[in-house]
Amino acid sequence: MANSPAAPILLELVDEDGATTGTAEKLSAHVPPGRLHRAFSVFLLDDTGRLLLQRRALGKYHSPGVWSNTCCGHPYPGEPPFAAAARRVGEELGVAPFSMREAGTVRYHHPDPASGLVEKEFNHLFAGVVRDRLRPDAEEIAETAFVTPAELEKRHAEDTFSAWFMTVLDAARPAIREVTGGAAGW
Repeated sequence: MANSPAAPILLELVDEDGATTGTAEKLSAHVPPGRLHRAFSVFLLDDTGRLLLQRRALGKYHSPGVWSNTCCGHPYPGEPPFAAAARRVGEELGVAPFSMREAGTVRYHHPDPASGLVEKEFNHLFAGVVRDRLRPDAEEIAETAFVTPAELEKRHAEDTFSAWFMTVLDAARPAIREVTGGAAGW
C-alpha cells in the first residue's frame, strides 16, 4: 500500500464573536489578508512567578527563531480550546500544565513581516503553572527561558519576538497576576 500524503491541517474559522463559521486549511488561513480563525496562547509560570518563554524552532514555516509565549497553536475543528492548549503544551514541552485556567480572549490581526503571513486570530488565553522538568520537542522549540518582568523587558528590547506576543501577554496579564498572586510584578 502506497503512503498517502498527509491530510491537510484544518483550522476552525470564526466570526467576530468567536462563533464557528467553517474550516480552512492552516496555511491558507494565514495568507494575506488572512481569515479569522480560532487559536490559543498559553502562559505558564514557575512557582517563583517567572514566565516560561520559548524561542520557536528555526524550521517553523511561520515566525521561525523568534521568542514567544510558552505555547500557542490552533485547536482542531470542534476541539475545545482548553483541551487543545493542554495537548500542545504536552506535545511541545513534554509537560502537563498545573492549575491552568482560562484567561479570556483577544482578537487581533498582525502581519508577520519576515514570512509575509498574517495572524488574524480569535485567541483563547490560558495561564497556569509548570512544575515538571521541560522536555522540549526540537522540531517546535529551539530554546526556553524563564524570565521575570524586568528580564522580559530587557530581552524584548534586544531580541525578536512574535508579532502577536505583546498583544496576548497584555490581554493575559490579569490572569497571570491571579496565578502568581500579584507578587511577581506582572
